[in-house]
Amino acid sequence: MRVRISIVLAALAVSLVLPAAVGARSNAAAQAASAADAAVLAYWTPARIANAKWKSYVRDEKGQFKPYARPGGSGGAVTGASWAGGGDIQNRSGRILFSSGGSDWICSGSVVNDGSGAGAVILTAGHCVFDGADGWSYNFLYMPNFDAEPNYDCATRNLGCWRADRLVANKAFVDGGGFGTNATVAVDYGLAHVGARLNGSTQVDGLYGGYAINTTALNNSATQWAFGYPAAGRYKGKDLIYCMGSTIADPNGANTWGVACNMNGGASGGPWITGTTDPHVATTATKLSSVNSYGYSGLTYMFGPKLDGTTVTVAGDASDGTQTNGTDYVCTVATTENTSCPG
Repeated sequence: MRVRISIVLAALAVSLVLPAAVGARSNAAAQAASAADAAVLAYWTPARIANAKWKSYVRDEKGQFKPYARPGGSGGAVTGASWAGGGDIQNRSGRILFSSGGSDWICSGSVVNDGSGAGAVILTAGHCVFDGADGWSYNFLYMPNFDAEPNYDCATRNLGCWRADRLVANKAFVDGGGFGTNATVAVDYGLAHVGARLNGSTQVDGLYGGYAINTTALNNSATQWAFGYPAAGRYKGKDLIYCMGSTIADPNGANTWGVACNMNGGASGGPWITGTTDPHVATTATKLSSVNSYGYSGLTYMFGPKLDGTTVTVAGDASDGTQTNGTDYVCTVATTENTSCPG
């Protein structure tokens, strides 16, 4: 009995000390997050933003992947037009800035409905969060509804900016060396967890909500909508562009699908949605089905991975920071590359 009492007293002593310890850790974490926010804000000077390049790829006639040049011609229902409908799709998608390998880049992304209430999750392309040669991205910022406010200055931007504090990619994408093979493009999606608005407290998914991820198999006859912020050629990166139509299989056998589309550099990571005829109004049937991943030289199609139940798991790990062994890698990020992360 004496032993039992000692154990109870010891447990009680721990419980009395624990709140102060938790409070100290919480304050330290908040201070670290605030410092990282300030550092990322300071990093993105007008000069760096102006020199940021698009992180996009095309396949040539031999099926080889290379950095984006310029796609050629084909047909489709809507192969690239300015989205004038506003609404949910415009509010739930946006521009991404990030650093990788000592250079600065742009991609597109969208908000996932993670249901956590603690931070938010942004879906983009895998090659926007991890590169086989350069490692994990950093200085990662998400700017919602860039079409309505094409302003990179987070200090003055009414619609705000959100910094990623962790990135998650499919394990097969990282282990395969990142973008560049049939196996890795099939899982070319990445998730970013963002905290509260920089210089604020709002969660980005608390503004306009987010999309669920589709897990139902879709036929190529199903209509899909692709959105993004292309910045090459006739596109300037400030206008939300969309493509819409049925899909085709990748000509070189990758487990991806393509929609007729002339979007180009800067559109990578932009969302595909399905289950709707009117993207400006989201319903429970409107779900994320893919992201802009790559095009083909000589073929006006945008290809992307087929999102599924594994993608849902990866998104959940982005939300709570828990890594699922055999499925994904979780990497804490801030203002420099985290070289301790896998890959």
